[in-house]
Order: sequence, then C-alpha cells, then structure tokens
Amino acid sequence: MTNTSYIDDQSLISSVLARDRRALLLLYRRFTPKLKKHIQNKVACVADCDEILQDTLYAFLESLRDFHGQSSIQTFLYAICSHKIIDYYRRKKLKQIVFSRMPNLEALVSPMFNPEQELDTVVLKEKIHMVLAQLVPGYRRLIVLKYMDDLSVREIAKKLAVSIKSAESQLFRARKAFIQLFISI
Repeated sequence: MTNTSYIDDQSLISSVLARDRRALLLLYRRFTPKLKKHIQNKVACVADCDEILQDTLYAFLESLRDFHGQSSIQTFLYAICSHKIIDYYRRKKLKQIVFSRMPNLEALVSPMFNPEQELDTVVLKEKIHMVLAQLVPGYRRLIVLKYMDDLSVREIAKKLAVSIKSAESQLFRARKAFIQLFISI
C-alpha cells in the first residue's frame, strides 16, 4: 500500500482484506471521526455512542468481504451505523415496554442483558412468561408478588403467613430459580 493519506475505496478494501495494518489504521482514521459525530447527533449517552461506534466498525469488518463497491465505503459504513443506532433504540424501547408493565422485574433480569444481544419485545415477553410458567407454583407466586405486584418482603411474609426471614429465603431461592430458567431457555 502506498503511504498516502488518500487511497481509493477499492484499494483500501483490498489492502484491509490482505491484512495490511496500515490500511486498517487509515480506514479508522478516515471514517471514525465522521461516524462518531453522526452517532453523537443521534444518541445522547457518550458511553452508548462509543459502544455503537465499536459495534459498527466490528460489523463493517465482518461484512467487508461482501462489499462489492456498489456504493462508497462511507455509505456502506453509514448504513451499518444506522442499523446499529436503530438496534440501540429498539433495545432501549424494549426495556421500557417490558419493564413498564412489570416494573420491578428489571432488577431481576437486567444483569443478564448484554449489548450484543438484539432482543425483540415479543420474544422477551414470551420468554419471561415461559419462565414464569415453568417455575414451581410457590416460586412463581413469590416472583409475581415481589416484581409484578410490587410488594415488600414484609408484605409478602404477611400475605403468606410466614416469618420475614422465611419470606426472604424463599424469595432468594425463587429469584435464583427464575434466573437459571431464564438463562437456560
């Protein structure tokens, strides 16, 4: 590869595919600032912007072999970036929809989310309902009382006519069972 700061798209792609580190560095230097600014105009959280940028660049490199030069690299990158931004808002909306209907369930499920997962609202709701259906009835009742009915441990203990310690212990086991089922499905 030549040592110039400008190289045409096809030569740049060929060099990157040939594992030329300088070409990859040039690609990053050329497009990262523009992409970052584009993302920052769409997403307020800086950490989320950086994550979307990294996801975009990674997806670009994964799909680079499919790039046939029918558009510019910039257009190709922006298309991928737009999809990553849409995925970001889709995940954000998903959490709002699901957890607005089941407000405190987020505390139980949120540690299991990771940024790479693209979750669909319907799929997540079905999964939660499947997990609840598979739980032992006593555990299901505890999860519903705590995370859907928003009762405190004291209120649950009173409702079940058990001690607070017993309610805490049962709720701990119910959460653990819920998480194990959620992960395994």
